[in-house]
Amino acid sequence: MGQGHVYFPILFLGLLAFGFAAFSVAIASITGPKRYNRAKSEAYECGIQPTPHPTEGGRFPVKYYLTAMLFIVFDIEIVFMYPWAVTFDSLGLFGLVEMIIFVLTVFAAYAFVWRRGGLEWD
Repeated sequence: MGQGHVYFPILFLGLLAFGFAAFSVAIASITGPKRYNRAKSEAYECGIQPTPHPTEGGRFPVKYYLTAMLFIVFDIEIVFMYPWAVTFDSLGLFGLVEMIIFVLTVFAAYAFVWRRGGLEWD
């Protein structure tokens, strides 16, 4: 026999998540208020009056992209740390040394960005 039955909990969790999302959207459209006005139709920009964007596009500040890349770097770090934490006992000293090297590499990038002012907003 195959080992396919071990994937049933994952399939069940996916179906449960999809069902919850579909239910939430459906119930919100039924019970939500239907009164729309100009303020609700505009994009929310943290209380600042929205400014029109040029039709040919426009340039985003470089800090926007730096912040996005920093998020990706630290998000990937966490993605690698979860499986490491789960299998820490079986990895032994090798796993500990490898994770220390990985974390030091990420912290070196963090220190570099911090010194260059990448974490400060104007």
